[in-house]
Amino acid sequence: MHVAGRLTEAQVPDLLEASAKAAEPPLLELNELVSADAVGLDALWRLEERGAELIALPEFLRLKLQVLARDPKR
Repeated sequence: MHVAGRLTEAQVPDLLEASAKAAEPPLLELNELVSADAVGLDALWRLEERGAELIALPEFLRLKLQVLARDPKR
């Protein structure tokens, strides 16, 4: 799947629904992802935890996901 632009709370339900329909954990092509809000980052983190492959995730978003993964409140 290709995700481009902004990933916000408004788009997350569609992303999760499309991912759930995939026979295998999805490959998410993210080279055109410009930004993600807290809900979008959480969705990416959860999808990756379930086996999705995040391809070409911009480095600044990868760093935010790493911070999210280290959050002891999770």
